Amino acid sequence: MTQDNEDLAFNPSGLGTSNRYLAPKPWTHWKAGLIWLKENILLSVLTTLTLLGKFILFLGLVNNDNAATFDFTKAFFSFSSPPPLLVYAAMILVPVSLGFLCQGRRRFWFLLLCNLLITLLLIADLMYYRGFNSFISPYVLSQTTNLDNLSSSIISMLRPIDLLMISDLTVFLILGLIGKSYSRQAFRSPAIFLMTVVLAISYIYYQHVRLDLHGKGEQMLFRVSWSPNQTMSNLSPLGYHVFDLYNYYENQQVKKVSPEQSAEIKEWFQQKQENLPPNQFAGLFKGQNLIVIQVESLENFVLNQKINGQVITPNINKLLANSLYFSNFYEQVNNGTSSDADLMTNTSVYPIRTGATFFRFPNNTYNSLPKMLAEKKYTTMAIHPDKGAYWNWMPALKAIGFQQTIDVTHFNQDEKIGLGISDGSYLKQIGPMIEQEEKAKQPFYNFIVTLTSHNPFDLPLQYRKLNLSEEMNQSKLGGYFQSIHYTDEQLGYFFNTLDQNGVLNNSVVVIYGDHTGVHKYYNDEVKQVQPQEKWWLDDSKRIPLIIFHKGMTGQHFTLTGGQIDTLPTLAYLMGIDESTYANTAFGRNLLNTKKDFAVLANKQYIGQAAGQSEKDREIMGIDLANLVIERNYFKDQGYK
Repeated sequence: MTQDNEDLAFNPSGLGTSNRYLAPKPWTHWKAGLIWLKENILLSVLTTLTLLGKFILFLGLVNNDNAATFDFTKAFFSFSSPPPLLVYAAMILVPVSLGFLCQGRRRFWFLLLCNLLITLLLIADLMYYRGFNSFISPYVLSQTTNLDNLSSSIISMLRPIDLLMISDLTVFLILGLIGKSYSRQAFRSPAIFLMTVVLAISYIYYQHVRLDLHGKGEQMLFRVSWSPNQTMSNLSPLGYHVFDLYNYYENQQVKKVSPEQSAEIKEWFQQKQENLPPNQFAGLFKGQNLIVIQVESLENFVLNQKINGQVITPNINKLLANSLYFSNFYEQVNNGTSSDADLMTNTSVYPIRTGATFFRFPNNTYNSLPKMLAEKKYTTMAIHPDKGAYWNWMPALKAIGFQQTIDVTHFNQDEKIGLGISDGSYLKQIGPMIEQEEKAKQPFYNFIVTLTSHNPFDLPLQYRKLNLSEEMNQSKLGGYFQSIHYTDEQLGYFFNTLDQNGVLNNSVVVIYGDHTGVHKYYNDEVKQVQPQEKWWLDDSKRIPLIIFHKGMTGQHFTLTGGQIDTLPTLAYLMGIDESTYANTAFGRNLLNTKKDFAVLANKQYIGQAAGQSEKDREIMGIDLANLVIERNYFKDQGYK
């Protein structure tokens, strides 16, 4: 064996190699030691360091404003001090160490693949977070039916800074292709693999003991927090997903509400009651038809507003003269976004904390608005312009109690815009359906969802009626204005049809946004639009709640409320006795209350509270609702 070959054969462990890689006296060759380090250790170290850099970049994005720009100071949104970089490195070393089970060039390609897969996970998390303020979870795998509808929306979540995530992969790939001798002498060593894994896991466990078991409460490594960012920052993006898989497995185990938990739920509902005497709104619309229109991405800031002297929502604005209008009404959707709005409107139950309620628990039992109205001889129907599998809404709304559910397959799909049939074609076809219901002389409840004003707000040019500058028209904000203006126009035609057919004489129509729109997805871009106006910077998460009745004198309510309050408020107007929903509705009747608040999905309390104990109790409602859904509590309580 020549000196050079002997140097290349250096193997200080002496384990897991073939005879041709062994040298008689390897410890005497410092040059061979350097070569051994380059061939066997350097690439693993570089992969670990580049992934560590990506973790810091990722956290600096998701903990910053709308995950669009990087802020190093926010990269460690953690209760652990100092920043747990060694925990991050230990998490990375576990999959990277698998490379020691590969020999020769296979080591290089394995580490590149490992880097690629983790990078793709980070990018997927970034895109999901920008849209839903949460991260990819096992529950998302059950939502693949949404992908055909959401492809354009998903792509719009990418940002130029995301290219940094893949820059190193390009370099490594080029090196791998042109440096074909690189890592050829890497040897296979189960011993080093086991040693690395044991050390990494031992360090993570040590930190778990130090922070979780012996900490003071504010320093916790493994924690299911109200903010997924906190758990992500403590455990690293990779550790977060391992922990999330563990929690997913735990949550799949069938459990019942314990007697103690049941008592806690009942006590919470009892303390929630205000027991106020009835007022002029009680049963105001008793026996009348109810039409609820959930408008995609309708934010409150566009109402009664103009752009370049043009009114954005002229038809909705007109309705306010004959409506009960709540302008401090907040979105409370979580991971299920639009489907969570369906849920809260019809059940007054907060959505679950992780995943989409309609995907995870589509067959749950609720004491719902359609069921309450069915008891009063109403026919009930839910109508969507998309596929029944989108957010799994069709089976879920059937379980909630709608007697009939209609999806896009029931319509003439003569015109599609964005995710489905256009609002113009859709509402035009719904008009005759409602006219037939009116002729049946039986009260009905129709729950109607619109879709065209969904992000990325790419309305076709022929429907862009607002005269905007070229720069504004090409921006997401301008696209949003155009999309909402289009939907408003179609709602105007729809209301005219209902009025001409006499439907509005005996119907109450409710309009609200399923969630915010341009601020929810593109707030970073909104802030960059020039020249800038203050009114469009309103990222308060407010959506309008409008309850219209022809001939009624309008009233504007500045009381703070949220989507969870829709059912109690509508039930009160429709003459449903409060005792019917007092122990199942997490919201309150906004027309007969002394409380002024809303709790957002991130547990932020908005409004006034009598004291900290009241605030804490209302926030607790989100966790209790999660328990109610996961254990199907209402079914056990005898509801059908």
